[in-house]
Amino acid sequence: MIYLYLFTVFFRIGIFSFGGGLAMLPLIFQSVQSFGIMSAHEFSNLVALSQVTPGPIAVNAATYVGFNYAGLSGAAVATLGVCVPSFILVLLVVKFIEKFNDSMAVKGAFNGIRPVTIGLIGAAAVFVMETVLINGKLFSLQLFTEGADYFNWIPIALFGATVILAGAFKVTPVKLMLIMGIAGALLCG
Repeated sequence: MIYLYLFTVFFRIGIFSFGGGLAMLPLIFQSVQSFGIMSAHEFSNLVALSQVTPGPIAVNAATYVGFNYAGLSGAAVATLGVCVPSFILVLLVVKFIEKFNDSMAVKGAFNGIRPVTIGLIGAAAVFVMETVLINGKLFSLQLFTEGADYFNWIPIALFGATVILAGAFKVTPVKLMLIMGIAGALLCG
C-alpha cells in the first residue's frame, strides 16, 4: 500500500507539473507534508541535496522522499512514478506536434503555462528562503517584532556572496557549490 501511494503521489506530480524540477518542488513539499514524513527543515535539505547531486531535481527529490519513507524500494517506486508521466507525454507530443504546430490554441496554452511555471519556481524559491535564510515564515509579524534575531545571517551572507560571484564574476555552479559548501561547513558547522 505504501508503494502504491508513493507511486500515485509522484505520478500525479509528474503528470501535472510543468517547468521542470524547481516548479515541482511546491507540489512535492505539499505531498510530503500530507504524508507527514518530512519537516520543512528536512525538505530544505532535500532541495539542497537535489541541487548538488547530478540529475534532474524532481527525480532526485522523488528518490530522496521515497528512500526516506520506504527505503530502497520506496526510492525506486517514487522515482518511477515521477518519470513515467514525462516519458508518456513526450511520446504523445512527438506523435502529434507536427499536426498541431500552427494551432492558435496550442500557442495560447503555452503562453498561459509559461507565467505559471515562473510562479511555481518563485514559490519554491520563497519556500527555501523561509527555511534557510529566515527563522520561520516570510510573511509573519515575527519579522517586525523580533528584528535582527529573525534572520539567519551567515546563510544570508553566503547567498549574497553566491549572487555576486555568479553574476559579476561568472563563477561556475560547480565551483560555487564547493566554495559555499566549504564556507557553510566552516561557518555553520
